[in-house]
Order: sequence, then structure tokens, then C-alpha cells
Amino acid sequence: MNLDSSSARIEVQCLLQTVLHVNRAYLLSHPEQSLDAVQHERYMALLERRLGGEPVAYLLGEREFYGLNFKVTRATLIPRPETELLVELALQHIPQQSSCRVLDMGTGSGSIALSIAHARPNAEVVAADASAAALEVAQCNAQRLNLGNVRMLSSDWFSALRNDRFDMIVSNPPYIAVDDAHLAQGDVRFEPRTALVSGKDGLDDIRRICAQAGNHLRENGWLMLEHGYDQAAQVRALLQQSGFEQIFSARDLAGIERVSGGSSSPSAKTAG
Repeated sequence: MNLDSSSARIEVQCLLQTVLHVNRAYLLSHPEQSLDAVQHERYMALLERRLGGEPVAYLLGEREFYGLNFKVTRATLIPRPETELLVELALQHIPQQSSCRVLDMGTGSGSIALSIAHARPNAEVVAADASAAALEVAQCNAQRLNLGNVRMLSSDWFSALRNDRFDMIVSNPPYIAVDDAHLAQGDVRFEPRTALVSGKDGLDDIRRICAQAGNHLRENGWLMLEHGYDQAAQVRALLQQSGFEQIFSARDLAGIERVSGGSSSPSAKTAG
């Protein structure tokens, strides 16, 4: 690992907070506190795992996303700041007061679905995933956040949806190519491969979503997808081929085209 001193200090503080079961303010205001034998042993075990490269989010069992705190496990991806763009863009098209049906596909920890449900309490949100372990984490997060407007659904993409239709479909699907060198670097080494990899060019799942989403969107509904840093043009083309309109790509804070989407129309071309 290559961490600067500031990042290393923050990570050490996070580990100490976990071991001592205290918040950051308490930790900083009690510099004299020492660890007992049990606490020291637990801290050293966590530190050793971190030095081995394991992500801090998995060590702590949680990660902040869109102002909320989410439980995470190795069954789910770690929520990342760039994905907040997908939530922000979705919320722009979800009314604050009236009802709206939203589907989050491949929900993982539920960070996207639950952030939307929290910001739009009148929305009916369905959080779908093929992984039972991921859905268990998402359900736990929904309970922790006391959100009653979210329903968990076991589904391999659209397989369990039948004729269900929504005003908004969002997804952060797998979009990394199977032979991408980044899979052997950083946090992704520890994350579930099925939530990362999608075929030779990384677009297999996005192709499937674009082709079938029109069957599950109401007229003038929206599909929005997170994708890789170099995939925006290809995703826009897939959306166009599937009959979507008002197609766009939006840049994250790093200036990278991170989210693309489009609206459905009565003439939208769909596939079964």
C-alpha cells in the first residue's frame, strides 16, 4: 500500500474507533486512553489485514454514502463517491411529493436504492439483486435506516419482474472487462467478482439492461446507468439502438463521463 501520512492517520483512527466503540470526537478528545490487552489484540489483527490490502470499509463493516451510513460485507461492492452522481441525476427526475416507482438493479448493499428512498419518501423503490447475500445486507440497511418504502426482490436482472413497470430504472452494473489489469489492484481484489466483471469488453450486462429496460419502463420513464471511464460513447450507442430518447452522459467530479441514460418512448425498441 502507498498511503500518505494524512490518509494513514485517518485509517488508524478509524480502526481505533471500531476497537474502542467510540466516535471520532471522543477519540480525538481522549488522546491519553490506552488499549487493554483484548483491544490491542483486535487492533493489531485489523491493522495486519489492512496492511495486507483489505479495504477499510470491509474492516469496519460500513461505509458512508450520500450522507447515510451503510453496512457492507464482502458480499457487496463498497459504495463509492462517484456513484453519488447516479443518485443525484435520478432524484432530478423523481418528484418530491407525488408517487413514483423506482427500480434499482443489482442493488448490492442497497446504497443507491436506499439513498433514493430516503430522499423521496413518497417513492416506491424496488431493490433487485441475484445475490441472496447481497439482498440480506440491503435489507439490514433498510431496517437500520427505518425505510418502509423499499421492497427487496431476488432477480437476475429482469427475470423476476414479469410485467412490472417503473418511472425510473437505475443501475450500477458490472462493467469491467474480464482481463482488465485493474482487477488485480486496490480494493477490487477483495470485492465480489460477479459484481465487477461483465464479459470481454465489460458491457455484457449493460447490453442486456439496455435491450430489456424498455419493457419495464412507463412512457417517458428514465433509464440511468453507471459505467466505466471510457464506455460513455458505447453506452449512448446501446441506448440509441434500444430506442431511448434524450440520451445523455454526465461527468463526475473528476470530469469523467460516469453516468449515461435516456428516456423511454412509445416507440422504444425492446428485446425479450
